[in-house]
Amino acid sequence: MRRLEGFYVVFSAELNRSDNGRLHALHQALRDDLILGVTDLYPGYVNLYVEFDAVQTDRTTVCGWVRTHLPAALDAQHEPRPPVMLPVRYDGEDLTDVAARTGMSEREVVRLHTEPDYHVYAVGFTPGFPFLGEVPEALRLPRRDTPRLKVPFNAVAVANAQSCVYVLPSPGGWHLLGTALTTIYDPGRDAPFLLSPGDTVRFVEAQGETPAPLGIRPLWPDVPARPALRVEKPGLFDLLVDEGRFLQAHHGMARSGPLDERASALANQIVGNPPGTPLLELTLLGPTLTALQEVVLAAVGYGMTGQVAGRAVPASSPFLLRAGETLRFTPTGEGARSYLAVAGGLETRPFLGSSSVDRTGRVGRPLMAGDVLGLGRAAVLATAASKLLPGIPADLTLRLLPGPQATYEALVALGSAPFRVREGDRMGIRLEGPEVPGGRSSVKPRRTARCRSPLLGSPSCCSMTGAASVGTRSLPSSTQKTSPWLASCGPINLSIFGPTCLASLRVGRAAGSCLHEV
Repeated sequence: MRRLEGFYVVFSAELNRSDNGRLHALHQALRDDLILGVTDLYPGYVNLYVEFDAVQTDRTTVCGWVRTHLPAALDAQHEPRPPVMLPVRYDGEDLTDVAARTGMSEREVVRLHTEPDYHVYAVGFTPGFPFLGEVPEALRLPRRDTPRLKVPFNAVAVANAQSCVYVLPSPGGWHLLGTALTTIYDPGRDAPFLLSPGDTVRFVEAQGETPAPLGIRPLWPDVPARPALRVEKPGLFDLLVDEGRFLQAHHGMARSGPLDERASALANQIVGNPPGTPLLELTLLGPTLTALQEVVLAAVGYGMTGQVAGRAVPASSPFLLRAGETLRFTPTGEGARSYLAVAGGLETRPFLGSSSVDRTGRVGRPLMAGDVLGLGRAAVLATAASKLLPGIPADLTLRLLPGPQATYEALVALGSAPFRVREGDRMGIRLEGPEVPGGRSSVKPRRTARCRSPLLGSPSCCSMTGAASVGTRSLPSSTQKTSPWLASCGPINLSIFGPTCLASLRVGRAAGSCLHEV
């Protein structure tokens, strides 16, 4: 199993186009010369997060690799790329209000918004969502006081010095000027993303129909070659997962993959599958499945137990489900999720190297009644032995790594007393305990572990991204290495936070100090 670690390469304290261009030059150079063990690169506004698997490599090797490419990136002169032309129908519901607040006519607002060549500072929030700068000074307005619960697909918006395109329907507080007539992100295309960090964009006024809303890109075939399991009744949230989607963070794609890596890896091992073989993640409840052929299965996790003909199947052990037999699940009340592996794996249609459902995008969906899942290959039961998971302890100690927006006050509060797990679901767990100061966040790359809390309130651990946060403010990170039970906690477990330090690589301006650790 991987042990993910990482560090930041910090280019500047404040956002500016030149340093952002150098950041993207380094990011591209590193992508062009990837070394064994590097699992992802997360370019943000002012820093680049370098993630690696400490099982395959070490921090010294990865830092040396980054240092090798830094001089050329720092010396690079940022030259705008040929602009991507984005046609926009300027009919946004905030256009009139923006004109009134800036003292201009609507035509003048459109003219100013289409005048600059915009720089893609970062991509994130949702897959493919571009953060573009700079908006002309006369058009700059703060975000709306009350964000919308749902901004329409392809809406073009502005806030402060930035513009954007909402590539998926989502909440948002920016001012809507119009509708993009070109789809920025489409998982059904061979090249899903139209824009990348460092690109140049020019908006062009146009007329036309809004593109059709995005469909769901399927992750398994409608008619499998080896039909194995039919879904009679779905559970609460049954997902196809594998190890996750690596090296796609620069396009805002979530890693996805199993929330409890240890349990999913164990399920595959029990039925003789190679690591990372696609399997099912079951949350809180489980599906009802009928075998269409003889299959060997293993159910591993704390959330539920399987039953065939009213008899419980052995926990964390291989069992045979004959053609026509039906498998059901009963919640244990002790945890949030379990994993169901099939000997031979499941037949899938990977997207960007992974068969994991993207919980934030349009890739895959939960199981539905009538779905038929097929075997990926003929099963060979190489390992037919029980592999019991250890029980969840009453108290968990989480090792926290301060994130880019962590504050001293928040770290002290998180480490001051135990927190009780109040509830857990497919997105993560919510905690209750001492109040933790938080705040609003700027855009940041997603990686393992974020901590959330309101401006002042109780934090939550977001298992979907592996993070802990306070409101929308990114705080420390918890690692699966030191908290393997985090993703499976039920409402009875306690968590105690103990903050530690996270090293960064900081890019300096003085000669001889272009890189140092802090």
